[in-house]
Amino acid sequence: MAHTLALVPASYLLLRRGEEVLLQLRQNTGYMDGCWTAGAAGHVEPGETARDAAVREAAEELGVSVARDDLTLVTVMQRTDGTENAREQRVDWFWTARDWKGAPEIREPAKTAALRWWPLGGLPVEIPEYERLVLDGLRAGSLAADTAVGFTNPATAR
Repeated sequence: MAHTLALVPASYLLLRRGEEVLLQLRQNTGYMDGCWTAGAAGHVEPGETARDAAVREAAEELGVSVARDDLTLVTVMQRTDGTENAREQRVDWFWTARDWKGAPEIREPAKTAALRWWPLGGLPVEIPEYERLVLDGLRAGSLAADTAVGFTNPATAR
């Protein structure tokens, strides 16, 4: 029997202000509700690059304009649910931006309960583990260009 694999691509944007990062508190989405997550994030749409998805999500979710050249790719993460025969994996591009136009605001109030600037050294507890890996790496200045989460082979996982 042939094994099929689905890759789900997404882009995450972390706005940076000095040593602070903008996070959103999710609600009513059915995924990670009650957690603080990247200020803007979403799936890459058909025909769209991961960079363009980050720009689009910034406008849609935060009402800010980020130039493509103002995005810095900090890591690409491949993750899975940890089962040996997982048929779905995610590929996530994590970007940062220190320059943008406009003031970040909640543009999707049904999905976002709050926006808040957090110091990288004082993050809330309620952050998905895979995003915490990225945020901790930013704080430490030791984030690998590629990261892997959920794989059962210890040599593969980071």
